[in-house]
Amino acid sequence: MDELLDKLGEHGWASADIFSIHLAAEEAIVNAIVHGNKLDKGKKVHVACFVSSTVARIEITDEGDGFDPTDVPDCTQDDRLEVPNGRGVMLIHNFMTRVEYNEKGNHVLMEKVQDA
Repeated sequence: MDELLDKLGEHGWASADIFSIHLAAEEAIVNAIVHGNKLDKGKKVHVACFVSSTVARIEITDEGDGFDPTDVPDCTQDDRLEVPNGRGVMLIHNFMTRVEYNEKGNHVLMEKVQDA
């Protein structure tokens, strides 16, 4: 995470964008460890990052069974406001420009494009 944040700073990303990318990356990594790999210490989470002055791309893959992102309930609905699950996925989608999951649901590509 430190390396990612350093690269964003080196490429002149605004502090608000750095915050957004940091939060999205952290949420996705935690989701991969907790929900994907089920805290199994024998499984790994693979993270790849690309940072330029205009684009930050983060790809995270876990060794779990995957999930269907469309099955994650909307955490903004009245009956879900007190439920802690599902907020990370919502935050990732709100903070990043592009979010794509593979068919299995164990790999996420997140991309943020810096505003001109």
